[in-house]
Amino acid sequence: MTHELWLAAPRGYCAGVERATQVVSLVLQRQTHPVYVRKQIVHNRHVVARLASQGAVFVDELDEVPEGTTVVFSAHGVSPAVRAEAAARHLEVIDATCPLVTKVHREAQRLTCPVVLIGHAGHEEVEGTMGEAPGRMYLVETPDDVATLPLDTDQPVAWLSQTTLSVDETHQTVEALRARFPKLIDPPSDDICYATQNRQQAVRELAARCDVVIVVGSANSSNSMRLVEVAQASNTVTHRVDSADDLDPAWFDAVRSVGVTSGASVPDDLVQDVVDWLTHRGWPDAQQLTSAEETLHFALPASVR
Repeated sequence: MTHELWLAAPRGYCAGVERATQVVSLVLQRQTHPVYVRKQIVHNRHVVARLASQGAVFVDELDEVPEGTTVVFSAHGVSPAVRAEAAARHLEVIDATCPLVTKVHREAQRLTCPVVLIGHAGHEEVEGTMGEAPGRMYLVETPDDVATLPLDTDQPVAWLSQTTLSVDETHQTVEALRARFPKLIDPPSDDICYATQNRQQAVRELAARCDVVIVVGSANSSNSMRLVEVAQASNTVTHRVDSADDLDPAWFDAVRSVGVTSGASVPDDLVQDVVDWLTHRGWPDAQQLTSAEETLHFALPASVR
């Protein structure tokens, strides 16, 4: 049996993650006192551990940060209330919020009608966006949630979304909203980020030709978990791993073709470790399956340039 090993492209770091991790590294190089980071800078435990080993101190809330010190806001963004708390504590704020998340925040600020946010409850990005329009923003996670919204169906209602959702599931939720609210207002442009969409299309193509798909990414990474779901929707056996340490040789028994991809917060060396694990067990060199080219880069915040 001829074996094939495929590597999806694009995969791994998106522009927002690259920017956020670079921000923390640069601040650590510049500062002599501790640098605090609110929440995980990105949702990958290996990235967080590496930055912690360099001196970053990760905290859940600002009351854990000593007054007058430096705090970095994660790529997922924060609410105005968090920004106000940072100002009250005289913290030097370095904002590593992904510009595409900031775009959604600005859309929320601009709207004056009720807003429905499609997203996952408890996710940091959702909490930050909800804070931009307290009292007039409503969260839905699935199309079924639309029926429970306590809103007048005759009034204008706008929708926004978390940037890391499944494209297909979000479309279904929007169609449910449109059916219930005839005056539904769409965002000026798609809120699901380019990297999320590209990686979902790449894993869809990967799953179509592979018997098994390996998604490298942490369990709390929304975009990584959506890659798992997209691959599984093709009826392809799919496993999520944090690293090569999680691989099980039994997964590859009687398998002809394997595909590997990774979420947008995964450094490429973790993917390469998975590929190396497979090639050391007799799999051929990986062939790249390219579905899109990515050239976007975000400028660093002025405070760290």
